[in-house]
Amino acid sequence: MKPARFAVLGIAIAAGGAAAYLASRSEAPAPVTVGLAPPPAPVDTVDILVAKKEIGKGQSILPQDIEWVAWPASASNSAYVRRADRPDAVDRLAGLMAKEAIGSGEPIRESTLIDTKGLGYMAAILPSGMRAVATDISAESATAGFILPNDRVDVILSRRDREAERLTGIESQIAETLLSDVKVLAIDQNVEDKSGRPMVGRTATLELAPRQVETLAMGRLMGTLSLALRSVADSDPSKRGAAPPPDSGSTGRINIVRFGVTTTTIPK
Repeated sequence: MKPARFAVLGIAIAAGGAAAYLASRSEAPAPVTVGLAPPPAPVDTVDILVAKKEIGKGQSILPQDIEWVAWPASASNSAYVRRADRPDAVDRLAGLMAKEAIGSGEPIRESTLIDTKGLGYMAAILPSGMRAVATDISAESATAGFILPNDRVDVILSRRDREAERLTGIESQIAETLLSDVKVLAIDQNVEDKSGRPMVGRTATLELAPRQVETLAMGRLMGTLSLALRSVADSDPSKRGAAPPPDSGSTGRINIVRFGVTTTTIPK
């Protein structure tokens, strides 16, 4: 072998040894770690009483209908029933009646419950001084079934005007508003509307003051009663139960000639 080849071979061996030496001296790369989100801070909770299933309006609460669940303390309300304050609440609230519907998982509030003391639901929820009075209705006289519990209505009386007939000899029908802006408590035995569909019934139960009860009873004897549904925006709490003023156009008269043309007269 020629000396030049020995020189090239020696240089290659020396370079390889130097590279190996340098590689052995270099530090190993630091391990790469994947960043992880810090664990969430613990949430303070309190045990509150909730409905295990839907509880309907007027339904008595049973122990199996309610349960304790952990609830975020920041979302807790003073109206909620807390285990720390009422550890025996399940037993104490059993037998009370729901004044309004309570959804499944909804916190129990004592303001929505009532102790009927052995009375029926209607007697328990009636405000002091008020009366519940049922009156017969039909689909035609109750706005085709669109009047629902908790709506407010006017009670309209349609009757024959005997005095006008005696004076004129003409059959006369008159319509007038007996009661204004009264609350409907129930349609038949339904005290709430669950389906959202028209509720056609034969009886409407109204919330009336004692004098209004007398007016309604007289109206039944005099003619036919109808209910007129009021708009929510048209209901004035300060004037509920008051009759319309005489000049409000609340009375309409239809005079019917027995053998002739029908004419209609509406007083000014």
